[in-house]
Amino acid sequence: LKGDDLKAALQAADAVICRSQPKITADLLEFPGKLRAIARAGVGVDTIDVPAATKKGIVVMNTPGGNTVSAAEHTIALMFALARQVPAADAVMKAGGWDRNKFLGTQLTGKTLGVIGLGRIGLEVAKRAKGLGMEVVGFDPFVTSARAAELGVTPANGLADLLPKADFLTVHIPLTPETKGLIGSKELAAMKKTARLLNVARGGIIDEQALADALKAGVVAGAGVDVFSTEPAPADNPLRGAPNVVLTPHLGASTVEAQENVAVE
Repeated sequence: LKGDDLKAALQAADAVICRSQPKITADLLEFPGKLRAIARAGVGVDTIDVPAATKKGIVVMNTPGGNTVSAAEHTIALMFALARQVPAADAVMKAGGWDRNKFLGTQLTGKTLGVIGLGRIGLEVAKRAKGLGMEVVGFDPFVTSARAAELGVTPANGLADLLPKADFLTVHIPLTPETKGLIGSKELAAMKKTARLLNVARGGIIDEQALADALKAGVVAGAGVDVFSTEPAPADNPLRGAPNVVLTPHLGASTVEAQENVAVE
């Protein structure tokens, strides 16, 4: 549903359940009819104008726990795919080639994973990374150093402390005006040239143009990206033409189990 059809559907409903595609904006909620609740079957509510809904007496809810494990597992899947260049090797094989020397990978064991955001998903990723023999360094302004250490994560004193240490960097924070473009050219330049980045959170947290430029210039070694600033990602998205990047179309919660969990929740 879009435009007037979506507006009419909202006005006719007592409650609405939505996924990530519909944008429920202030103009759609100007005359909400009997609408009293909007439930997002997923984590973020960034596609819903929460202040506008609140002014109209509409409660906005989400299902923060339903897809936690699936999003964490997808992050780990992208990390493995990057470390061993699985998609590129698969493409060569399917094209009839056989080039073992081209695909020299790197082990995850012994590497440092930097985690920005130690919420549900960030901690699940950290737990799995530790199981792989990685050292986990984390930064979250809402989590004390003592709590981070208690969770088995070495706390970092801000991004300036975290970025140079990370062999892999993953972000698990909401997209807000404060976090948009959190990782840009300056931050990428502070990282190791062998570092690889992961974004299974929200598009725009890592500046897409800056990341594409950094990949082309060899400032960082690779990236695994599941989310984009505009979705569906347009053909001219800079990451589509960048080297050493693994792209997936927002699949973090796309498992049978996650869909069932958020539906029940």
